[in-house]
Amino acid sequence: MLRIHFTDADLVRTRVAAAPDPLWEICLSLHRLQTRHGRWAYADWHRATRARIQDTHFTRTLRTLLLPLVPRAAYFPDFLTPPEGAEGLDSGLEAVLTTPPSRVLHEVGVLSRTSRTPSWAPRLAEPGMRGELVRAMRAYHDMAIAPYRERVQARIDAERTARARTVLDHGADGLLEGLGPCLRWRRPVLHTVYPEDRDMSLGGRGLRLVPSYFCWGNPVAFADASLDPVLMYALCHEPHPGPLPGGTGSDAPLTVLLGRTRSTVLRAAATGATTGEIARTAGISAPSASRHTTALRDNGLITSHRQGMRVLHTLTPLGAALLRGSAQGPG
Repeated sequence: MLRIHFTDADLVRTRVAAAPDPLWEICLSLHRLQTRHGRWAYADWHRATRARIQDTHFTRTLRTLLLPLVPRAAYFPDFLTPPEGAEGLDSGLEAVLTTPPSRVLHEVGVLSRTSRTPSWAPRLAEPGMRGELVRAMRAYHDMAIAPYRERVQARIDAERTARARTVLDHGADGLLEGLGPCLRWRRPVLHTVYPEDRDMSLGGRGLRLVPSYFCWGNPVAFADASLDPVLMYALCHEPHPGPLPGGTGSDAPLTVLLGRTRSTVLRAAATGATTGEIARTAGISAPSASRHTTALRDNGLITSHRQGMRVLHTLTPLGAALLRGSAQGPG
């Protein structure tokens, strides 16, 4: 069990990340390759990624260099997921490359006490060996993460929309109460299932919540308490059918393409809407709104996620691009 202790200042400083952290997604997706837990949720990703790894002859690098450093265990080195990863892949990999050798040796030593560590692991303190690791991480990202960038971003956009509504309705307590079945908020402590028993005191630093596409089951945090507090938590992968709210006005090209009602529904999804909100905005019945959102979802223009008794609909990157193109007009 992990217990995260909040003060009032921490509640004010708690926020939800706007984008996936590429280095965390690298490490957590490596976990997905090592277990069958949740395989149904990643079946197409697993098949396609395995095929790309084999086609590019990356299997040996994966098995001998990456997987041993990120075992399915209670610990993997924090230097593989530096805070700079929030700024993008290049910044994160540069931070891995420039990690002080003393820190690398310390964290590799911790890993050796919790898992079987390859004999070459201490050599990661050498810049050359760490450069080889960074190149492998980049190559793996290109095969396993980059092809799914838009899908992952769409899920995080939907998650942020849902969390924003929760904060408006119920404040920070509501946000922390609704993060998933593995987390339980009992003010002032957030309890979560964890591989080890530990306490984390935020001490006024706040908590950065990072929704992760490849996290499965219990959330993941830094082992080093001196680092800025981050909690990776799993997005819900259970498919839910659902409807969408309508917007006002419509461009002629979009109306011609989708029809007046459906284009209204798509526009409403730009800010996130429930089935009932869509029905009211578009002036249609709830069953009709559900049919329109199903059609838009089946064509990759919206995504739908259940939030309690409601289903929230938001745009996918394709849907957002369609709206932008319609607003800009020809040329």
